[in-house]
Amino acid sequence: MSPRPKTDHLRKPQIVAAAAEVLYERGLFDTRVGDIAERAGTSAGTIMYYFESKDRLLEEAVDHTDQQFYERVSEGLEEHDSAGAKLVHLVEETSLGPGGLTDWTLWMEIWVRVRRSPELRASYPRLDRRQRGLIERIVREGQESGEFEGEVDPGDVALGLSALMDGLGVQLTLGQPDVTRERMVDRCLAMASRELGCELRRNGRVPAQRGGTG
Repeated sequence: MSPRPKTDHLRKPQIVAAAAEVLYERGLFDTRVGDIAERAGTSAGTIMYYFESKDRLLEEAVDHTDQQFYERVSEGLEEHDSAGAKLVHLVEETSLGPGGLTDWTLWMEIWVRVRRSPELRASYPRLDRRQRGLIERIVREGQESGEFEGEVDPGDVALGLSALMDGLGVQLTLGQPDVTRERMVDRCLAMASRELGCELRRNGRVPAQRGGTG
């Protein structure tokens, strides 16, 4: 086999970005490699040169969009001094996102495939740990500073809060009428407050919930 071209570092990110857009719009099963090639301005043969399957493209697309989202979140975390404010920021930003690619659509696609694909199942923990790892680090920081209850296990808090964020995020993405961004934030902060023995209040990114849906 001939060596890979020296443009790998340029072409692969372009293909992954295109794959994320097309998979988000059409879903895995309705997407052809040729659709991604057309969006990326390349050929189906070139895509298969870099990626052996659509599953692999989906994995890369989820990783790509997640990295972009958490880079933006991390920049915002630097603007807050307290662990409590950082945790609120993470919850609010997760509920908002910039729209489109950072909602739960691509994650729902990969969850279905992980159930049936041994290859994706093997790499799934690496993808799934990013959110939980960030929550756990913030909780530990709050415990060290005395903001949060020191006896609670940070991993348990991260597991529970991450599961709630994902569950409500899926309902939000699917347009469940009684699940709004405001309500998602309210429920997540209420849970975190109980677990951590403190009162977590909004940073103001999402307006306060009105009415009796909280």
